[in-house]
Amino acid sequence: MAKKLDRILVIDVESTCWEGDPPPGQEREIIEIGLCVLDVTTLKRLESRSLIVRPARSTVSDYCTRLTTLTQEEVNQGLPFAEACRILRQEYRADERLWASYGDYDRKMFQQQCQAQGVDYPFGDRHLNVKSLFAMVYNLRREVELDQAMKQLGFPLEGIHHRGSDDAWNIARILGHILLSARGQRDMSDQTLPQAEAGISSRPAGG
Repeated sequence: MAKKLDRILVIDVESTCWEGDPPPGQEREIIEIGLCVLDVTTLKRLESRSLIVRPARSTVSDYCTRLTTLTQEEVNQGLPFAEACRILRQEYRADERLWASYGDYDRKMFQQQCQAQGVDYPFGDRHLNVKSLFAMVYNLRREVELDQAMKQLGFPLEGIHHRGSDDAWNIARILGHILLSARGQRDMSDQTLPQAEAGISSRPAGG
């Protein structure tokens, strides 16, 4: 299958989590898929979207709510994981496009959960680890977290850290900046994070 090189899908997931080990019978599951579409030609962020996913084998802990702001009541109204993966494939052609995340956690979570629940993996085989790329481009001794990378570039961390859609928006800013620099262009982006909508949000970015 020919790969589409017109857009990069920047993904950030949030998962159920606990301060220690999972309670008996529970396992870590994706509860939000944040998506930001990055146009390869202009390197502008075209869309920000949050897919809330209903967990099947775990519940949202108080610790998880403090970290992500997501509550059990909110995720109860979410999509089944299989439906969220279908949206990625059908609406965004995720199986045909390069996708990126900050680190390898997101890729591993999708692989593990797809295998555990018998769901088709929504992506192709081309994944870009922006965390590793950032460290190599700036010749760092080690990889740094998202908020540190944004601070190093002098960019404000927009939205709520550890919300998937907001983190994906910020990751796309870093990736766009790196690609612009590689082309010898300055980052003149004046885009700001679109306001979130209730539930499943599709938020086109102006400019």
